[in-house]
Amino acid sequence: MDASAAEVLTKGMECLLEKMSIVDAERFLFLVKTEQFDYTKWQRAYFDARTRGETDREMEAYFRENPEKVPPECIL
Repeated sequence: MDASAAEVLTKGMECLLEKMSIVDAERFLFLVKTEQFDYTKWQRAYFDARTRGETDREMEAYFRENPEKVPPECIL
């Protein structure tokens, strides 16, 4: 079942607040809205500039620090 718009917005804000202050989270949302931010283009540029090894190391570190968030299909 798909999440409602309200659920997606709530989860998104919770994610932002895990890593940012409320002021920075609000600023992020403002910038995305006012600068016609294209997340897909940004993501492509971000990942194209990284090596596979950098991405793998970052993911491994994240999952070591957040074992409860490891997707079940990734557990061997």
